[in-house]
Amino acid sequence: MPEMCCVTLIETHNLDIRHGANTVLTGVNLALERGEIVTIVGPNGSGKSTLLRALIGAIKPARGSIKQLPGLRIGYVPQKLHIDPTLPMTVRRFLGLPGRHADTDLHTALEQAGLPDLQDRQMADLSGGQFQRVLLARALIEKPDLLILDEATQGLDQPGSAAFYRRIEEVRSELHCAVLMVSHELHVVMSASDRVICLNGHICCEGKPDVVASAPEYRAIFGSGTQGALALYRHDHDHHHDHECDHDHSHEAAQ
Repeated sequence: MPEMCCVTLIETHNLDIRHGANTVLTGVNLALERGEIVTIVGPNGSGKSTLLRALIGAIKPARGSIKQLPGLRIGYVPQKLHIDPTLPMTVRRFLGLPGRHADTDLHTALEQAGLPDLQDRQMADLSGGQFQRVLLARALIEKPDLLILDEATQGLDQPGSAAFYRRIEEVRSELHCAVLMVSHELHVVMSASDRVICLNGHICCEGKPDVVASAPEYRAIFGSGTQGALALYRHDHDHHHDHECDHDHSHEAAQ
């Protein structure tokens, strides 16, 4: 998809976000391009989820702007969603709420999420990993240009998380969408990312995973041991992503 290379889907300029009198984020400048997987990491309270909520329009910035590509479709997978276990609801019914979707669209979304045969299963009977994949399928029904995930593997064990992130890579390839993820699982999730943004009230550093893992700002927050652990999970690229562009974000890691 050469013609899609370097298409900016959404960008922020000097974004400040406040909760009451408290400033949560300051001067955030970021741009997401079609086809890339970007992960936001940072300590608790660093503003990760707040930034995602601002991008989907749930929070109004105190200063700065957010610009979207006209007609941008966003799919959102929340950190968690509680469904009353006594409520009888099949996966098919859940995916169809609140509007109606064709059965073919629901089936396609479940296939993309890796659950092609669970549409008649009760939501209350799903495992944690299956539940998260159903949330992913719901986000995929509208065929998003940008898929946003807020700690979507919370509560899953490491193999389950790794399998979920591999599925996200496949979704990116199938839909040619951008993926923006927030995660606390530094080693696994960084191995699935094209670019990492380290956030702590502002963007501390940004770049390719190995560049960020060695950045002083990153190591000051997470410790020097994370760099060596990252190598255990880093996958080798024996291919080229169509979305790769000429410019390099890694210089920002030194700022």
